Amino acid sequence: MKKILTIMAMAVFLSASLQAREFHVAKNGSDTNDGSPEKPFLTISKAAMILRAGDTVTVHSGVYREWVAPRNSGADTYSRIVYRAAEGEEVWIKGSEEVKNWVKQGKTDVWKVVLPNSFFGDFNPFAEPLVGDWLSQTDDAFVVGEVFINNKSLFQSVNFEGVQNPVIPERTRKPEDAKRTWYVEVNDTETTIWANFGAGVNPNKELVEITTRPAVFFPQLPGVNYITVKGFHLSQAATNWAPPTA
Repeated sequence: MKKILTIMAMAVFLSASLQAREFHVAKNGSDTNDGSPEKPFLTISKAAMILRAGDTVTVHSGVYREWVAPRNSGADTYSRIVYRAAEGEEVWIKGSEEVKNWVKQGKTDVWKVVLPNSFFGDFNPFAEPLVGDWLSQTDDAFVVGEVFINNKSLFQSVNFEGVQNPVIPERTRKPEDAKRTWYVEVNDTETTIWANFGAGVNPNKELVEITTRPAVFFPQLPGVNYITVKGFHLSQAATNWAPPTA
């Protein structure tokens, strides 16, 4: 009887293995392709829509600015859905977009950019308050949005003065980093960001990004299980702050 059960289990395993598929994603691909190595998809999200138990998606080098929301679950720990970076290749999934067209404000180190709220779609992180029990003790209004230069985040200021004349906290190990600040104002149509990137820095010649998505890899529905994610750099999502007491 044990031999019969073992043979049946092996048959099921082999059947699942034969049915498992591997898709590919690359920056030179298209979501109208079939996901083969020769015709890869352009986005990981395209693969996430069709992957099923046992399948794998291999993502090739590049920066993917998207929210990957797995739709399906693996069947069990032996028949998972695998999202992986290609061996030896650097893959980033970012919750941000690159921003150019910063305008220098006079002879100061402050730069300004004005973005239509449509730039953010249905989620504007600069209009979303940062919440948490410790933050209830202050009247300062922080938001979940962030500004980055060359993958390093700047400090949010709660007023314009903090951008024009940054205050360096005591015992700061890197005073220059502490001077890098930003301030935001959002109205019904526009989001205006003022930023101090440091003395003599031209943000239009650097990699400047701002958060635009609440997540980079997270299912939108509960109960999506048995998924393996490996080899990616996941960064710059506009997530809420979680205090130690949460």
